[in-house]
Amino acid sequence: MVTIRSEKTVVDKRVTVVKNGNDSLEICRVLNGMWQTSGGWGRIDRDEAANAMLRYADAGLSTFDMADIYGPAEDLYGIFINRVRRERPPELLEQIRGLTKWVPPPVKMTGKYVRDKINVSRKRMDVAALDMLQFHWWDYSNSGYLDALKHLTDLKEEGKIKTVALTNFDTKRLQIILESGIPVVSNQVQHSIIDMRPQQGMAELCQLTGVKLITYGTVMGGLLSEKFLDTNLSIPFAGPPLNTPSLQKYKKMVDAWGGWSLFQVLLRTLKTVANKHGISIPTVAVKYILDQPGVGGSMVGVRLGLSQHIHDCNAVFSLTLDEDDVNKIQAVSKKGKDLLKIIGDCGDEYR
Repeated sequence: MVTIRSEKTVVDKRVTVVKNGNDSLEICRVLNGMWQTSGGWGRIDRDEAANAMLRYADAGLSTFDMADIYGPAEDLYGIFINRVRRERPPELLEQIRGLTKWVPPPVKMTGKYVRDKINVSRKRMDVAALDMLQFHWWDYSNSGYLDALKHLTDLKEEGKIKTVALTNFDTKRLQIILESGIPVVSNQVQHSIIDMRPQQGMAELCQLTGVKLITYGTVMGGLLSEKFLDTNLSIPFAGPPLNTPSLQKYKKMVDAWGGWSLFQVLLRTLKTVANKHGISIPTVAVKYILDQPGVGGSMVGVRLGLSQHIHDCNAVFSLTLDEDDVNKIQAVSKKGKDLLKIIGDCGDEYR
């Protein structure tokens, strides 16, 4: 009986439900992020990528996050989901979730324009209905984002989309959208131990309204890992190369937060916590953010067919960070600069 209860607890920790009104979707709390398929991380072989996606799904990591602008990501999902339909039992198919994004130019948002773009994603992913459409908008001075979201809500009512969500919207605009009666279930934002901006306003609004945060950049493209522990990037060729778009992006966040020396203090602290629990630094980094108010799920990027981290991701679900662990991490995190003051609210780095 003890074993059964233990397994159930892990299962309960594995999933969450994002919802707003009658709209709801059950997702895995550790999501497979597919930005890495868009180029810059190495050549992706489509068959190898589909095989890798099957391995993640078989291991219980069954939610995949992509975008219309992530190169072949939606096409890869279409290949993968058809493999699941042919080669796996119906029970697994029911657990798979494909979350995509729509990142349009700020043109006039007519019903036909929105419908045509969403139909492209539906065709590429080979699904009758998108599990989740996460909407991004570049220019807040153009209120067309409200028109687009209303058209997306209409498509949801038609059964073309199961849930409507946001990506990289700030707190002010999230409130405007909710007050407009648009039932978004989540907002995908950058959130890590050094980027705690979502906890300064956004999380409070999410807790009041029930909207969940889905986080990315949580392991900072791999910077929050043993690979970069005890390295000195100021000496040419002394440390691991910053040879991917994500490593380069998040190194800039480290510089804005407090620099490489303070980041090393953080990595050593995380390593102490990881050793105590017999796990890795990335596992600690993800669990810390999953425990933050308002957070429903956290993204970990997948380099399909090139490398995988199934064990580290699954270790998140059985990890409990105690008060001492949290205090140690917070003590270092708070030594860094307030990125809200430097960069602005969630998503402002893109505007």
